[in-house]
Amino acid sequence: MADPNELQAKLKVLSDAYAAQLPEKLKQLELVWSQLPRGEWDDEGFETLHRMVHSLTGSGKTFGFALLSDVARNLEEYLKQFVQVKTIPDEEQRKRIRVLLSELHQVTLHRDSGDQSGLIAVAPPNLDTADSKHIFVVEDDHQQAEELKVQLGYFGYDVSVFNTLADFHLAMQTNPDVVVLMDINFPKNSRGGILAIKEMQQKRVAPIPVIFLTSQIAFEARLEAVRAGGIAYLSKPVNIGSLIDKLDSLTSTLPSVSYRVLIVDDSETLTAYYAAVLRQAGIEVKVVNDPLNAMATLLEFTPDLILLDIYMPECNGMELAKVIRQLDAFVSIPIVFLSAESDLDKQLFAMGLGGDDFLTKPIEPQHLISSVTSRIQRSLILRSFMVRDSLTGLLNHTAIKDQLDHEVARAKRQGTPLTFAMVDIDFFKNVNDTYGHPVGDRVIKSISRLLKQRLRETDMVGRYGGEEFAVILSNTDGATAVKVLDAIRNDFSQFRHLADGKEFSTTFSCGIADASYFSDSTKLGDAADKALYKAKHAGRNQVMLAEAPPVSGSDFV
Repeated sequence: MADPNELQAKLKVLSDAYAAQLPEKLKQLELVWSQLPRGEWDDEGFETLHRMVHSLTGSGKTFGFALLSDVARNLEEYLKQFVQVKTIPDEEQRKRIRVLLSELHQVTLHRDSGDQSGLIAVAPPNLDTADSKHIFVVEDDHQQAEELKVQLGYFGYDVSVFNTLADFHLAMQTNPDVVVLMDINFPKNSRGGILAIKEMQQKRVAPIPVIFLTSQIAFEARLEAVRAGGIAYLSKPVNIGSLIDKLDSLTSTLPSVSYRVLIVDDSETLTAYYAAVLRQAGIEVKVVNDPLNAMATLLEFTPDLILLDIYMPECNGMELAKVIRQLDAFVSIPIVFLSAESDLDKQLFAMGLGGDDFLTKPIEPQHLISSVTSRIQRSLILRSFMVRDSLTGLLNHTAIKDQLDHEVARAKRQGTPLTFAMVDIDFFKNVNDTYGHPVGDRVIKSISRLLKQRLRETDMVGRYGGEEFAVILSNTDGATAVKVLDAIRNDFSQFRHLADGKEFSTTFSCGIADASYFSDSTKLGDAADKALYKAKHAGRNQVMLAEAPPVSGSDFV
C-alpha cells in the first residue's frame, strides 16, 4: 500500500503534467473546430469536438482547474444541441462557440491555489487484514496442552503454552494482543481460569478474546464464563474442528485478497490519477487507454470491477459494455461508468446497456475509493453464492474447472509454470459409516481449511466433489508442488478428529500434473487424476507426480 506522502507527490506530478499539456490540448481543440465545414454536417468532426471538450469537463477540476471544468461544461452543453439533432450552427451560434473557446484559454491561467482539488492523502478503506495468529494455551495438564499446541500448529497458529496461572499473568504483561485458550479448572480452584480472566479484564480497555476449555457442563460455570468475557465455551476433550472454526473467526487467518479494478479511459493523465488513488487504497489496477485493446486485458486480468468512460474514440463506453456483457464469464462483473456526463437520462440509458453505477467526473478520491470498494464487496458476496461450495467455502466444481481453463491459458501465454493437483481423502466411506455424516463433514471442513491456510493467496482450491479436492498452484513446477502438498499431507495425517469421545485420524492421497507437459486443461486434469489413481493403488497416503508424456506424443508441448 502506498505511503500517503508518496501519493501526494505522485498526484502533484500528474497535476503539473496536466497543466503543461493544456496549451497543446486547447490548440488541438481549436484545430478541430477550424476544420469543421460550414456548409455541411460533419458527424465525425462534431463528435470529436464534443469528446475533447467533454474530457476537459471531467479532468479540469481533478487537477486544480475548477474554472476550466465550468467553462468546458458550458461549451459541452452548448455543443450537445448540434450533435443530437445534427444541425450546422449558424453565424450567431458560431460566435458563441468561439467566445467559449476563448474563455477556455483564459481560465487556464486560473489554477487553484494551495493543495490541488483532490490531491489529498487518501486513507485506505477498511479492508480485511489478518490479525495476530498468536495463541496462549493455559492448561495445567502438560500432555493436553502440548497436544493442543501441535494440532493448532498444523493450521498455522503460533502457540505458547502455560501450565500455571502465574506464568500466564507474567506473559500477558508483554503480550497483550493474543487469543487465550483458558482451562477453567486449576488445582487450587475449580474455576480459577475464569477468576484469572475476570481480574485481567477489569484492568483493560479492550477485552481479552478468550475461549474457555472445560469438562464442567453446569449452567453456572457457563454463565460465569460469559460474564468474564468468554467468546466460546468448549467441552473437553476438545473438538479441534470446532476450535479452529472459532479461532478463524477471531483472527481472520485467511489472507486478504486485493481487489482488482480495470480502468478503460482514453485520457492517460486522468487514468494515471485514478490508478494512483486506488493503488493507495491497496487495490490492484490495470489501465487501458485504447478501448479496442480492452478485451485482451479483461480476459487476462479478470477484474472485480470495471471503471469505464463513456466518450472514447472508435468505441464508446456503452458499446464496450454491451460487448463485455455478451461474454458469459463477465455477465455479473460490476461495470461503473465514470464520466462528466450530467444528463440523468443519458446516465440511465448507459446503465441500461449493462452498467451497474454511474460516477460523475470530477470525483473526490475518497468517494471513488468508497464507491469502488462497496460495489466490489457486494458483488463478491453475491458471486460467492454462485461459485462457492456451501460446506467448505471453497470454489465449487464448475468454478474450479473454469479457473483451471483460465490459468492454463494464461500460463501458456506468459510462459510461466503451473501445476494442478487432485486430492482425495483415503477410506472416507469408512469415516461416514463408522462415525456418521456430520463427523465426515467436519473432516471435509478440516482438510479444506488446512489447504486454504497452508497454500498461498495466489493458489486456488476447490471442492471437486464429495471428499475430492482440486488445487491450482500458479508459478509452481511439479517438483515444488510435490514438496508443498506432501508437507500438508504429512500434517493432515497427524491431525486428530473427535467423534463420540474417541479420537481418530485419516489421510489423503494426491496426484499432481505439471502444465508444461500438457497442451490444455483437459489433458492436465486427466493426468492429475491418473496420478491420484496411482497413489491410491500404491498404498494411499502419498503424493504422486504424473509422468511427462513422450516427446513425440501429441500431448507434449
